[in-house]
Amino acid sequence: MSLRGSVSRIRFDHVFQRFRVIDERPDTLREITARIFRRRSQFHLFEALKDLSFQVEDGELLGIVGRNGSGKSTTLKLIAQVYRPTTGKISANGRVAALIELGAGFHGDLTGRENIVINGLMLGLTRRQIRDCEKRIIEFAELDKFIDSPVKQYSSGMYMRLGFAIAVEVDPDILLIDEILAVGDAAFQRKCLDRIKDFQRRGKTILYVSHAMESVKKLCTRAILLHEGTLIANGSPDEVYERYNEILYKPVLKQ
Repeated sequence: MSLRGSVSRIRFDHVFQRFRVIDERPDTLREITARIFRRRSQFHLFEALKDLSFQVEDGELLGIVGRNGSGKSTTLKLIAQVYRPTTGKISANGRVAALIELGAGFHGDLTGRENIVINGLMLGLTRRQIRDCEKRIIEFAELDKFIDSPVKQYSSGMYMRLGFAIAVEVDPDILLIDEILAVGDAAFQRKCLDRIKDFQRRGKTILYVSHAMESVKKLCTRAILLHEGTLIANGSPDEVYERYNEILYKPVLKQ
């Protein structure tokens, strides 16, 4: 049963995300020992997200844009439960597949085939379901010659191919895509974008992080703009694109 029009697939309510950042890394054993005895804090708090609230309806393809360090990847990692919010509430209804960091979730000493099994199990598939989709994953990733090699021998493009193929084949309700697609060659990127469009036609919910505003405008039904951890625009991709340009070309923009 579709949740469209009744319940949001994803909801952020007043989310703050803070990280402890090391102020100065000691270089010698003497400096480490001195810090221990001084009992002086080596950290400061960095607010990656500040009072972030938004929701994503079932079947939306939401673009998330912003400069480096604006909180885009942190937002996806919170949905994928890599992090827990410092304060605030997040809900995500349905199976989530995430393409956030290159090689994340892969075990370097295991083969591509073995990593398919591990990732499938982590995403809630049974071993029989994994066997049924294994061939399609390998074909989509175009890795038949390398699937039984350890993934630590893979190039960054091969990592991306395998990760994307697994993510889309497990048929998630929510697909999270970071800049990882930029790693692949042009032909494979087109193949991925075609699959994203197919997901969209099937009513899946997709969050797409990219600096390529043209692809955001072409693919997404809506976009949000993050700036220094704060949501400053939420609307059509064209409207958000104009606001994004203001930030890019006016760095000292007053909020």
